[in-house]
Amino acid sequence: MAWFEREFIAVPEDGKNRMVYKWPDVNIRRFSRAIVNADEIALFVKTGKVVAALGPGRHRIDAQELPVLGALVDAVSGGNFYRAELYFVSTREFPGIKFGGRLADIMDPVSEQVVTLRAFGEFALTVRDPAELITSLVGTADLASPTGVQTWSSDLLLKAMRVAVTQGISGGEWPILGLPAHLRSIEDAVLRQTNLTLYEYGLRIARLGNFDITLAPEDADRLKRLAKDITYIRMTGDFQRYAAGELALGASAGLAHAGDAGGSGLLGAALGFNAIQPHTAVPQATAGGATADEGQRSLPAAQQNCGSCGTGNPAGARFCMSCGTKLSEQRHCGSCGSELSAGARFCNSCGAPAGG
Repeated sequence: MAWFEREFIAVPEDGKNRMVYKWPDVNIRRFSRAIVNADEIALFVKTGKVVAALGPGRHRIDAQELPVLGALVDAVSGGNFYRAELYFVSTREFPGIKFGGRLADIMDPVSEQVVTLRAFGEFALTVRDPAELITSLVGTADLASPTGVQTWSSDLLLKAMRVAVTQGISGGEWPILGLPAHLRSIEDAVLRQTNLTLYEYGLRIARLGNFDITLAPEDADRLKRLAKDITYIRMTGDFQRYAAGELALGASAGLAHAGDAGGSGLLGAALGFNAIQPHTAVPQATAGGATADEGQRSLPAAQQNCGSCGTGNPAGARFCMSCGTKLSEQRHCGSCGSELSAGARFCNSCGAPAGG
């Protein structure tokens, strides 16, 4: 039974989607058949070095076909086993690998505010050199893990993006509040930076997809408010005028919601108005002891009398508030222009006939 269990060596079904699959046994029986799929390469590794490679197809594990394996025969087993690590490396592209997290704390050159950047997205990974991948990542990434290489590559991409984006923002190439408009150039810079590092590991990121760089929500709100303040100050000419305008808007909002907010809202609105009101002159007293404002408030409002019942109605009224009779249009003296009361035949200012 053991012979048939080890007669064929191939990637199992649950390992088809792995970039690297490590055969679990380092004792490989002589004359076993290794099945390598069309998008795979099989590598025999001994003491950290690749000693043999198998391309797609069926191969017999024997020193006659692979002479280099002759030095790997286990003498203890009577020469029936080769001792080596066997890796199956997929050569196809692996898209949709996710990455993301905190990118960096950086100072915005425009506002001089320190903000936190975050990046999220996907990328496509492919193997450039299977031998370099195995020999370089042994001891660095867990090659036996189903997602070991992808996770390691994702972390490396985030580090490279941190360097590229920080340099671009600090150099004034990309504004923090306008990063989405520069995602294409950011992607090119990040791919160059990342692939330079991945080259020595035999990997390559083909492209990024659905990625974005964002600000922490509180930082985004803070920069937007600051940008608005700077724009308004530039429009008004100085900070004092802008501050006065902001107080006026706050006071108006307080008065508008005074009924809902109660006395505290009304008090806040009043304080806001008082803060922006200029110093006014003290009203001068009239000869009778009353101020000019009080004298103006004591003047009766203009009225028009109903021609039917004689009731005085407010100026501009169209119907009598007592009997409902439609009020006639207001007439004026043809000589002095004074208003004439309803039914008047002579002007009470100059005495001229009403129709004159």
